Amino acid sequence: MPKMKTNSGAKKRFKVTGSGQIKRQKANRSHILTSKSRKRKRQLRNDILVHPADLNNVLHALAMR
Repeated sequence: MPKMKTNSGAKKRFKVTGSGQIKRQKANRSHILTSKSRKRKRQLRNDILVHPADLNNVLHALAMR
């Protein structure tokens, strides 16, 4: 049985933390930033963990499951 391939888009978008959790960046920070408030743009900078409901799909795309 051959190995599963990692989804190329997923490997660019997700990082695995030391404790095995998966980090992602928030959406809506690529363009049209002038209409967004300073507070909103500042909060969009921070990475967050993938929601548990989406975890299986992300792990499958990263060929970890």
